[in-house]
Amino acid sequence: MGLEWSSPEERQALLAPSGPRGPRVYSRRWLVLLLFSLLAFMQGLIWNTWGPIQNSAKVAYGFSSLDIALLVLWGPIGFLPCFFFMWLMDNRGLRVTVLLTIFLMVLGSGLRCVPVPDLFLRRRLIHGGQLLNGFAGPTVMNAAPFLSTTWFSPDERATATAIASMLSYLGGACAFLIGPLIVPAPNVTADLAVGLGHIGPIKDRIEGVMYAEFGVTAVLFAAVLAYFPSRPPVPPSVAAASRRLSYRSSICKLLSNVHFLLIVLAYAIPLGFYAGWAGVLDLILTPVHVNQVDAGWIGFWSIVGGCVVGISVGWFADSVRGILKPILVLLFSGATLSATWFTLTFLSNVTHLPLTTATLYTSCILTGVFLNGAVPIFFELFVETVYPIPEGIACGLVTFLSNVFMGLLLLFLTFYHNELSWLNWCLTGSSLLSLLFILCFRESYDRLYLDVFVSV
Repeated sequence: MGLEWSSPEERQALLAPSGPRGPRVYSRRWLVLLLFSLLAFMQGLIWNTWGPIQNSAKVAYGFSSLDIALLVLWGPIGFLPCFFFMWLMDNRGLRVTVLLTIFLMVLGSGLRCVPVPDLFLRRRLIHGGQLLNGFAGPTVMNAAPFLSTTWFSPDERATATAIASMLSYLGGACAFLIGPLIVPAPNVTADLAVGLGHIGPIKDRIEGVMYAEFGVTAVLFAAVLAYFPSRPPVPPSVAAASRRLSYRSSICKLLSNVHFLLIVLAYAIPLGFYAGWAGVLDLILTPVHVNQVDAGWIGFWSIVGGCVVGISVGWFADSVRGILKPILVLLFSGATLSATWFTLTFLSNVTHLPLTTATLYTSCILTGVFLNGAVPIFFELFVETVYPIPEGIACGLVTFLSNVFMGLLLLFLTFYHNELSWLNWCLTGSSLLSLLFILCFRESYDRLYLDVFVSV
């Protein structure tokens, strides 16, 4: 599909498919992947610092519920300059983009640690730090396919994409463990004098977490500054060495490609809705007497399970190439069934399905596992479908739309937040709609075709 858009000159490889300068891979590719994955992990960890310890943060810094919500929303808001970062990556390479990204993370995490006595100013600095960390999101979420194409051979690309794209989710999940384990919860039953004395240790623990995150991010910045090349001396595949379409031409082609827009909606709608749904999962489960801690554990295992499934199916896709669409069909069939099970469980008086902790845990976690596990497969399919359009602009458009859908859902929640059971139907319907889009999608493997047939 994508090959029809480009001229023969644009598809011409920059190196011969065979000979002394033929494609090759370097062992240092794993170091590059490790550094990027750690960066993604820390960005997700810093982004989700405040949600799991919101009660302690309210006591220590005087945050309101609106402040806590805004601290989380700085992540999606940070996607506003998404296309700048993608242009920078496609035109200036990985090193410049990653250095700018981790510099923003160091600046943001350092800003949160500035020891000012004025709590109002301290809260503003923390908000500014979270926003700067949010600006790192576009690179962290979109650069995985570009990195895998640049450094990895065709039979390793899906695995590398899965690892690089899943570690940010894992960082956000680990915040549910790290924060509550280190920061004590406020003692709401203590009297005023004891309560005031209890604030100091809570604040010290929170600052310890922020200092630790700043220290790890600074070490990562030094490592990336010391060694993070934009590309290997010799590309790992013919597709990696081929010329790409210009940026202006790429945007026009993407917006006019019905098949690409179909698969974009299949990704953006359910993943955007799921992100908003997961953000208020504790409120959704409140009517069935599931507390905030249990809801947090459900979210944690959903993300961890999704990471395991995503990396596993990435490895499988590398082993048996050309089956990205069937994998997505299986994953979204499971997501639709799990979401339907969860939704109907809430209507147990009508459906007579057992409403137990086990069924709620299982259906919630399976829904998250199937949806999160599909993310790297979607990224690989995007790049295959629109090749030779640059990876950055294709994935940037997709994640930008996903954040738009999540933002719209959160905005809608501000008006209809009393009764949230309709969100379950939205999640089920969006998963089913995405499954239908995927079934109607005509897959193509233009990049794989170039590597397999042109290089022979």
